Amino acid sequence: MTKKYIEMIKPKKLKSGDTIAIVAPSASLGALFPHRVQNAVIALTKLGFKVITYPTTEKNLDGNAGTPEERAKDLQNAFENVNVRAIICNIGGITSNQILKHLNFKSIRKNPKIFCGYSDITILHYALAKKASLTTFYGPCAMTQFGEYPKPLSYTVEYFLKSLTKSEPIGEVLPSEEWTDEVLDWKQKLDLTRPRKLKFNDDAHIWIKKGNAKGKIIGGCLYSLLQLKSTKYDLDYKDKILFIETPEGQDFSKGETLSYVDSQITDLTNADIFDKIKGLIVGRGFGYTKEEREKFKQIVEKHTNDYNFPVLFNVNIGHTDPIITLPINIEVTLDSDKNKFVIEEAGVI
Repeated sequence: MTKKYIEMIKPKKLKSGDTIAIVAPSASLGALFPHRVQNAVIALTKLGFKVITYPTTEKNLDGNAGTPEERAKDLQNAFENVNVRAIICNIGGITSNQILKHLNFKSIRKNPKIFCGYSDITILHYALAKKASLTTFYGPCAMTQFGEYPKPLSYTVEYFLKSLTKSEPIGEVLPSEEWTDEVLDWKQKLDLTRPRKLKFNDDAHIWIKKGNAKGKIIGGCLYSLLQLKSTKYDLDYKDKILFIETPEGQDFSKGETLSYVDSQITDLTNADIFDKIKGLIVGRGFGYTKEEREKFKQIVEKHTNDYNFPVLFNVNIGHTDPIITLPINIEVTLDSDKNKFVIEEAGVI
């Protein structure tokens, strides 16, 4: 028997005066650095939205924003709150997977709304797509992007508003003119002393493999994608455009060790994912030197050499700043001849 196709649900677009909820499904950094949460509330308010924070943004339990049940309750309550139009995750972490079994996906499907975040929030994006058929958004978190001093980076805000406040497709994604991965110590509140230094984006978009492809886009943080393999929350990669990006390593100021990244991409190929997809997008690596960025590029080249799909490298996605807000499970186009990455379909209605 053919499995019945369930159409994805798109949430309603954000309007001025709408309420955004901030929840913490994973790490507890909001409790440790409340000034970043306060900055985010101020920034979102200045953009014209009302903001409410849920209790998990202030909790710390062994590095997590409360128990799995508490974190799931806040997320569930935010979805079921009729006054909330969008949910932004406070920050990522490594334990979003703990809350999955505590979520009521049927209720979430009945209460669709914008859900945004990145890093291990990848796990929730996949689960919400698989179990609630909800279109979600791989984009800024409260503390990391909207908590920026003295204000969020303009490119991040531009794509956030393009993606969430307009029912038209974003269109072509242009690389930012500048970027940063500088870390200013939040504990010492050095992040309140000056803006982070921006570098000229001399690499911009890089085509590791040329070609043309069109398809629905799925993906996320590389480490988190591998946590989902062989679970009931994983998605079908057939004919999809896949995006991947890498997080910080054990040293918060540096990127994931490249030998780990090499191994993790090997896991993707061993799972036959590259045999199924139509294209690959790779986010700008966080915390790498110029030499390490070149090594990262070489790793991607090595793993995609035997495939025919286009590969676009160094895109403003995930653990870099500024970043786009990318609707998941919507139609995109890659075209190396025209040097274009185009979001063809709106993520909101």
